Amino acid sequence: MATNIGIMDAAYFVGRSEILSWINSTLQLNLSKVEEACSGAVHCQLLDAAHPGIVPMHKVNFDAKSEYEMIQNYKVLQDVFNKLKITKHIEVSKLVKGRPLDNLEFMQWMKRYCDSVNSGLQHNYNPLERREVSKGGRETSKKSANSQASTKGSTAQRPQSSHNSRRNEVSNANPTNQAAKVARAAPSAGNPAYEEKITELKLSIDSLEKERDFYFAKLRDIEILCQTPEIEHSPIVAAIQKILYATDDNGTAVAEAQAMISVGRKEIEGLSPIAEVSEEKSSSETHKRKNIANIDFDVAGLATLSPRQRLSDVSDVHCSESPLMTC
Repeated sequence: MATNIGIMDAAYFVGRSEILSWINSTLQLNLSKVEEACSGAVHCQLLDAAHPGIVPMHKVNFDAKSEYEMIQNYKVLQDVFNKLKITKHIEVSKLVKGRPLDNLEFMQWMKRYCDSVNSGLQHNYNPLERREVSKGGRETSKKSANSQASTKGSTAQRPQSSHNSRRNEVSNANPTNQAAKVARAAPSAGNPAYEEKITELKLSIDSLEKERDFYFAKLRDIEILCQTPEIEHSPIVAAIQKILYATDDNGTAVAEAQAMISVGRKEIEGLSPIAEVSEEKSSSETHKRKNIANIDFDVAGLATLSPRQRLSDVSDVHCSESPLMTC
């Protein structure tokens, strides 16, 4: 059973249309966007479909609009995760914001998990009946039924109208021209040049997808490294995250990241003890230079004195140094 799924698992490369088709067919809903399931109620019922009866559906609120009501649904989901010993972390603060990418990734994980349970088969599961006991579940079912009916009506009218227009075009067209068009189209269908071009484009798409997956994995590894507790608050990591999460492509993220690094470097230099030691060394060297200059000055002064004055100075020094001698 898949509880911990890696970021490079095939589940995270399932498209939005496939996810929506799976949700709508499993729960008999009519969602048009993945982020419409951000309230958490859909996740609860998907887990109830995988494990029938394990989710207390009477606690699920399909009419949740505020973040507080949505959080209550995710609490129910977390309790079920704990019962099933699922270690998947639910990022509730991101999901309730209705961001498309966050909701898509979590729904991709949900599909992967539900497919791993009984090969994704729900035996005798009635989503409408289970949803009726929930708050707002009956209204949700009615809205889905009405939207499905309107969608079926519109799709039924489109083929009929298109069929009538095509029949009119064929009746008004010249049979000779139609035959000529068919004759021109027949050789091009089996043209090896077209087949070679199609094969080349497919190979190009495959290589681009592999390159995309490679660089996505690299960026994901960098993101995980930046979340390490020992370094996550450093200026360099903050600058890397600034570039990593930049949404615009005008080049300002790099300049802002460089500014963050320079500011952090200045703060570190201001708090560095090495700079204080260097300042103390420079002050001591200046003091030594002053003492040396004073000694040189004294020597030069002595050179200008007469021999008698020198002797008197020496006698004064001897008298001052010894308390036993009197002058």
